[in-house]
Amino acid sequence: MKAKALVTVLVVVFAMAMMLGCAKVPQADLDAAKAALDAAKAAEVDRYLPELFNAVKDSLNSATAEIEKQNSKFALFRSYKKVKELLAKVTADANDAVNQVAVKKEEVKTEVEGLMAQVAPAVENVKGLMKKAPRGKEGRAALEAINSELAAVEASVAEANTAMTNGDFLTARDKVQANLQKLASLAQELQAAIDKKLGR
Repeated sequence: MKAKALVTVLVVVFAMAMMLGCAKVPQADLDAAKAALDAAKAAEVDRYLPELFNAVKDSLNSATAEIEKQNSKFALFRSYKKVKELLAKVTADANDAVNQVAVKKEEVKTEVEGLMAQVAPAVENVKGLMKKAPRGKEGRAALEAINSELAAVEASVAEANTAMTNGDFLTARDKVQANLQKLASLAQELQAAIDKKLGR
């Protein structure tokens, strides 16, 4: 009888230990980490600070892998302490990235404004060189082509301005940089034709 009572007590103690000892997936922490990463993506951290965004994403993947690892263990031996630490880091890093991206956007915006200021003088330089360029049959065809390219540059600059207005500073920067390179190339081409004409 004593043995039966002892077994019953042991079964009850074991059952209680199972209930108390079974660690659960920290779902609230996981949801918070995912929400923080989504907020970072919405703030365009993935575009302006891609390395930082990927590092946060990797940390979340590590946490998810750790959850799977713990889930595969026998209930009594599961521990989600490391998972909670990883998820807390993901949330903190994602929130920090949102703050950092605002600073980065301002930097890019200032850079674009500086580049934009170079466009008008570069266009005027090309137009000035066009006046000095050879006007023969070949020269006329070349100037018409350059005129078309100038029109394309001006249209692209307008698109860059629209991107700036919409807060898409990276697209604006790419367009303005490409336009400045194009204008430099046109100026070089015209100067070579002028030098050839003058026998330099």
